[in-house]
Amino acid sequence: SAFRPWPKPHGASCSSLLPHVTTHNRPMETISWADFEKLQICVGTILRVEVNEGARKASYKLWVDFGPHGVKQSSAQITEHYSLEELVGRQVVGVLNFEPKRIAGFLSECLITGFADDEGAVVLCIPERAVPNGTRLF
Repeated sequence: SAFRPWPKPHGASCSSLLPHVTTHNRPMETISWADFEKLQICVGTILRVEVNEGARKASYKLWVDFGPHGVKQSSAQITEHYSLEELVGRQVVGVLNFEPKRIAGFLSECLITGFADDEGAVVLCIPERAVPNGTRLF
């Protein structure tokens, strides 16, 4: 599912929360190139979308074609900015090698990436141009 930051405290500006949202109040840790290479971050095309009725927070069930990596399922809290219809056929960026996680009875096999807007709603991370499904981020 897409990243969802903690709720913004009443009266706080987004800029005052930037360290909180991005690093959870910890100094940013430097990682090695080898650490980065462990992440399987790839582009895929959304094939199917349904409302995740059982989820506590509004979310969609997504089926995403990651080319040679197959079709993966994900539960994503992206209902604020995206309708079911506009998501089908859209390319997204996903992390494929996290452990699968059951969310409201639905097996989420990958994390669809995004950024929080000023209100905390998720804006999808998408490629600027179409690339083949399964293409890895580097």
